[in-house]
Amino acid sequence: MKRAVQVASNASRSIAQRAHRPDYRIIVLMGILMMVGLIVMYAIGPQRAKVLNNATGGSVSDTYFVIKQMVSLCIALVAFAFFAFAPLKLVRLHSGKVVVAGLIACGLLFIFGNLLHVSAIAQCTYGACRWFELGPLGSFQPAELLKFGILIFLARFLAERTSAGKVNDWQETVWPLILITGISMLIVIVLQRDMGTGISMISIIMSMLLVAGINRQVGTKLLIGLLVAGLLMIVSAPHRIERIATFFRGGESSAQANDQDYHIRHAMIAIGSGGLTGVGIGNSVQATGYLPETINDSMFAILGEMFGFLGLICLLLVITALLVRILRVADASLDPWMRLLVIGVFGWLTAHVILNIASMTGLIPLTGITLPLLSFGGTSIIFITAALGIVFQISRFTVHKSRLKEAANAHTDRRRGIGRTRDADRRSTW
Repeated sequence: MKRAVQVASNASRSIAQRAHRPDYRIIVLMGILMMVGLIVMYAIGPQRAKVLNNATGGSVSDTYFVIKQMVSLCIALVAFAFFAFAPLKLVRLHSGKVVVAGLIACGLLFIFGNLLHVSAIAQCTYGACRWFELGPLGSFQPAELLKFGILIFLARFLAERTSAGKVNDWQETVWPLILITGISMLIVIVLQRDMGTGISMISIIMSMLLVAGINRQVGTKLLIGLLVAGLLMIVSAPHRIERIATFFRGGESSAQANDQDYHIRHAMIAIGSGGLTGVGIGNSVQATGYLPETINDSMFAILGEMFGFLGLICLLLVITALLVRILRVADASLDPWMRLLVIGVFGWLTAHVILNIASMTGLIPLTGITLPLLSFGGTSIIFITAALGIVFQISRFTVHKSRLKEAANAHTDRRRGIGRTRDADRRSTW
């Protein structure tokens, strides 16, 4: 893989990548998921508002959540359009600034939330401060900004090291990467107590490392280091130990069930209640107050209750199709930076999908993370859509496999080309 990326780097200097028709299927698939999420939000929003009002004595309107979701989707589409047409060289040039902005935002959140306890600025729930309070505008999660910054910065960093043949150099590449990853994990997993977001960041980094050509020896050491760090973060947090204990303990009677048992039990009840075809839109029972976090982390369970097994299969096919389109864009990207960035987006979305579904079906310990483009959550939707906008733009610069082979043969001495690219269009596009 390392040789393949080096070949692509050399080839990109000789073959001009002229823009062509982008992969519009990315927009179609993204739009389908957004619309399904909005429809479900319209159906369960009033129930969620009622539960919230009963718990807090507030006066949230029935249309609050669907309107807020519509506003988030509109901002997300603007973000998609911006990154779909903004010069890629500017995205690459300012990637470091985005990481710094994310780190500063997370640092300020910790100061206002954990040290100064300013509730008007930092929104804290269950002992975790993860959002800035923006009043009528809602909230902002700086960890998502940091995640986006990590994506575009490490793609640039690894592409430069790969082109220089130093991707496995400890001094030039590995230790700086460990430093960046360590600081990010400390902020997100330890300070903000958000294991799900931390795992998705690691997925982005590991996906790019695999494609960049990290060798087995270095990769094994990094993997062992991650496992050790993960265990330390688990044993240092009682709530994580309890979730893992709950997972291995399995089902218990209602009298013995703790908070974690309650959540996963009702998630399974929701999915099981949907049967083959679902109970229908607006007929969810679990959304009336039984299942926690129905509009965000538990969205998959609600989808299963409403649309049933067949509906979930259809949604999973749409999500899989979107991930496949992203992989194909990466496969046909000649520039190492573009390829690494697209693979990072793939790792990002894949981690969210797997963690959310596995949590709601009891395959892994309960982890709070959104279902991409479907769950309620403005910050997550905005940055995921922005990342998809970059992928959409990069799809305009993919090349036909014959040109990749031609470039590889021209710049290698008995080396193989990148290979395995495909083209479903006469104009060298997907």
